[in-house]
Amino acid sequence: MLTQAMPEQQDWNALTDEDFRAIFRDWVDQNCPAHLRFMRKQRPVFDEVAEWYHALARKGWLSPVWPQEYGGMGLNAAKHIVYVEEWARLGCPRIPDHGIGLTGPLLIEFGTEEQKDFFLPRILSGEHVWSQGYSEPNAGSDLASLRTSAVRDGDEFIINGQKIWTTLAHCANWILLLARTDKEAAKPQNGITVLLVDLTSPGVVVRTIPNLREEADFCEVFFDNVRVPAKNVVGEVNAGWALAKAVLGHERIFLGAPSRPEYALTRLEMLAEDRGAFDDPAFCSRYAKLRLDLYDLGSAFERFAKVLREGGTLGADVSVLKLFCTELYQRITEETLAVAGEEARFYDDLPLGDGGHVDAMNLFLDARAPAIFGGSNEIQRNILAKAVLGLPSR
Repeated sequence: MLTQAMPEQQDWNALTDEDFRAIFRDWVDQNCPAHLRFMRKQRPVFDEVAEWYHALARKGWLSPVWPQEYGGMGLNAAKHIVYVEEWARLGCPRIPDHGIGLTGPLLIEFGTEEQKDFFLPRILSGEHVWSQGYSEPNAGSDLASLRTSAVRDGDEFIINGQKIWTTLAHCANWILLLARTDKEAAKPQNGITVLLVDLTSPGVVVRTIPNLREEADFCEVFFDNVRVPAKNVVGEVNAGWALAKAVLGHERIFLGAPSRPEYALTRLEMLAEDRGAFDDPAFCSRYAKLRLDLYDLGSAFERFAKVLREGGTLGADVSVLKLFCTELYQRITEETLAVAGEEARFYDDLPLGDGGHVDAMNLFLDARAPAIFGGSNEIQRNILAKAVLGLPSR
């Protein structure tokens, strides 16, 4: 149990969705710094958003789905959807959220009391900033083939291997690591363990991987005989695969939330109005299709959200949301780039005649990644083919 003072608690789930939406919107308007709203940078580092992070923590609104006894809001699925929707609509900046969305829920469900007492308060305070050590070279979407090893040596495990595409690892001081502890397991999934690893440990090397915007969102992390206390194992040894999947829960729906395409279409409209593109019938036809597709995405999202609101469990068919959302996001940003023309090469923010701006190139580049992370779209199609359509593997 946490020893720090808890914010005032309230049963948010007892409110109507609209009342909760209004309360959340009003508080954000008063407390989210204006200079952080609608940030061009999609993944700011902790120091850039620390003011907002701590404001959320003081209010008790940093961790929406954690139980209130651990410093969270205790939101059910319906209220969590409202929280995420309003966060996007109000332009709240993304915070480094692996501790909030991944490590915290994992420890709350599977961790020891000692692990909860030590790690959870430090996530809320921002003392511990977490990264996710899942993907490896040749083991991204096929995560079960990972090769980073953890060998028991008394009261410690010795870690050797490499992780890649580790988001903001250069700004983190801890990593939630999947490592192979049994190379002889009949199924590769059965020999994987979850460990909590201090990135300041001897033998850890973090190298940034600049993206197309020359921003260091991603990193590769090397482990050379890194020693980790055995007490940092989460759950049982060799049972990490089930734990890694268990924490996904209803959050899978947010990979297909319409917030990114909605924002991008708004920017396309602003640019098209400024450049007179709506006078072109061909553009109007393309725009209408994008607008109708966005309506369809919103309807599909609501269909899955309704399942959660009624206490149901999402099936494999939720993968269609990610496909629809990410590919629509790409098409909208491609159209925005076409309207912007060559000017987009020279400006992070294209100036408009009314003094506004549109981040055309930034949106175009940002739209490349969502089709890959969170399970690539090719993997999503495989899931739909096998689990929904029942098609044979060969």
